[in-house]
Amino acid sequence: MKLITDNDELKAFCAPLASAEFVTVDTEFIRERTYWPVLCLLQIGGPDDAAAVDALAPGIDLTPVFDLLANRDVLKVFHAARQDMEIFCRAMDDCPAPVFDTQVAAMVCGFGDSVGYETLVSKLCKASIDKSSRFTDWSARPLSEKQIKYALSDVTYLRTVYEKLQAKLERNNRTPWVASEMEALQDRSFYMTDPQEAYQRLKTRRPTPRLLAILREIAAWRETEAQRADVPRNRILRDESLVEIAHHPPKSVENLARIRGLSQKMAEGWQGRQIMEAVERGRALPDADCPKPVEKPQLPRGIGPVADLLKVFLKMCAEESEVAQRLIANSEDIDNLAAFGEDANIPALSGWRRELFGDAALKVRDGRMALAIKDRSVTVIDLPT
Repeated sequence: MKLITDNDELKAFCAPLASAEFVTVDTEFIRERTYWPVLCLLQIGGPDDAAAVDALAPGIDLTPVFDLLANRDVLKVFHAARQDMEIFCRAMDDCPAPVFDTQVAAMVCGFGDSVGYETLVSKLCKASIDKSSRFTDWSARPLSEKQIKYALSDVTYLRTVYEKLQAKLERNNRTPWVASEMEALQDRSFYMTDPQEAYQRLKTRRPTPRLLAILREIAAWRETEAQRADVPRNRILRDESLVEIAHHPPKSVENLARIRGLSQKMAEGWQGRQIMEAVERGRALPDADCPKPVEKPQLPRGIGPVADLLKVFLKMCAEESEVAQRLIANSEDIDNLAAFGEDANIPALSGWRRELFGDAALKVRDGRMALAIKDRSVTVIDLPT
């Protein structure tokens, strides 16, 4: 078990990996008390060796790791990559590329929705992982041998998982499918939170443009303050308090202090002053500049049975192709497909999803193809045009 805490050792470990075809990567981090994830340990597996790098070691310089992750001649293999990528995109001011996510690949290879790493290790490597160290405090030092062993298992078995999934993708001519999914993972904007967009994650009752204008301003204030102080959003102010302020905009500090979740001290202090300023910005915004409530397309009456039929067809396609159903389309996509046909703005009508499902689904929707039961299985029948 190799734990690197020294810069010279880290350089020596990373140098030969620059010529590797691929490396496997994972991280251990904590985020319970901060806005930004705190990287505690990162693991890298090469063709013949693997090591855990102590990201909290005094004086450690992770530049050799970042150079490796930025090397476009080396494929970086992750499992469920999003959180790891978020950490690296911020630390490197760029995103690792190219990348391969074995969870996405597994969804294309018949392992179901959001399959876990342990499941893939069990099925593809015929091995098991001791998961008892998963929720340990990765910021505490020294790390135990048990922790290091668990951390390294996340990149050592990943080599075999990747190789077997990649081989299956190539046999099925589906490598481009996964490649297209990786493009979003490598987009740095995917991991950036614009404070002015933070309000969109909050649910409100009967939103109006003015309510949303106020909510946008106070949510942006909270997001900016949480980022500045590096604390979780709810440590600044809870979601329900933001929504309550937007529904009942206070006109005085006394009104603000009555909002549930705000103390008198907070309302009377600098935070209360900034909240009131944000409320006033929302109040003063011209009507034309207020955000509009998101309205779902009005589905025609009677479209439900059509959508249900298309959902049956989706399930059939997913089972026959061994592609996770959720990766092809979700329930809202199918409702829109049923209602709007070719005009539906959904992923299922582009790229490999259209090839696998979308074109045939349009035929079912338009009455050019029928579903039938034969030998207790659903089958399709082309209808004369």
